[in-house]
Amino acid sequence: MAVHTQKIVPHLWFDREAKEAAHFYCSIFPHSSIKHITTLHNTPSGDTDIVSFELWQYEFQAINAGPLFTFNPSVSFMVNFDPSQDKEARSRIEQVWGKLIEGGQALMPLDSYPFSERYGWVQDRYGLSWQLIYTDAEGEERPCIIPSLLFAGDVYGKAEEASDFYLSVFKDTRRGAIARYPAGMEPDKEGKIMFTDFQLEGQWFAAMDSARSHGFAFNEAISLMVYCEDQAALDYYWEKLSAVPQAEQCGWLKDPYGLSWQIVPTVLDNMMQDQDAERLARVTQAFLKMKKFDLAVLQRAYQGK
Repeated sequence: MAVHTQKIVPHLWFDREAKEAAHFYCSIFPHSSIKHITTLHNTPSGDTDIVSFELWQYEFQAINAGPLFTFNPSVSFMVNFDPSQDKEARSRIEQVWGKLIEGGQALMPLDSYPFSERYGWVQDRYGLSWQLIYTDAEGEERPCIIPSLLFAGDVYGKAEEASDFYLSVFKDTRRGAIARYPAGMEPDKEGKIMFTDFQLEGQWFAAMDSARSHGFAFNEAISLMVYCEDQAALDYYWEKLSAVPQAEQCGWLKDPYGLSWQIVPTVLDNMMQDQDAERLARVTQAFLKMKKFDLAVLQRAYQGK
């Protein structure tokens, strides 16, 4: 049985490097491991590897599905190096930065900033973005890894509205910190969100606005998987989040801000990890035809009925 400590799991779309990247990340972060690798045959992308892994006890999933989408910094992962939780935080941030920057590039160099004595934003060799921050030990405790959403371009100025929307959709929610741009920070407008964090399903996420000309936007390269126990939950999240009908496919949707989500039944993981090749093929062919997942149809396909 697949057991999820998270209801919401970031999903990373690679061309062909999912396994290589997962092993690379697991070699960098503590308390990390590959949980499971499944290969699906005869998908629109050919043979496709799905890799489930944990970094610093935070769940991710990655897929090899062709060169359709590329990572950009609209979704990044904040990594908190908190000396109150990790006595090696000071040296670890330097080590992790050193490994992530190999073959990558600094978006903001690892340096001292007004908000942290040690912070850097790096795009790694695969294009995935990480914000490393040495955390104030006096502040409210945060987990080691937090997905961070950058509202830019067409959705600039929507960080507060979007985070309010997510707080209204999910359960076990609360707003954490909120910091607004002061006057004199042009092109960013006074009052827009410099940084906020919030909990959805008990998990932390962060958001910020940026008026600078970035040339990127949310895309399918990074989506957020929401695990659902039953059809009622699948229906609920689909109805609340889906705002772009043409983006609906195989459990995927786009919300009003262009962020991609996958609304998936929890049992699908167990089906996908089944060693029976015929069962796996039946389930794969069933869900490839779907937009929103139909749990009863998937279960019938799994059972061969």
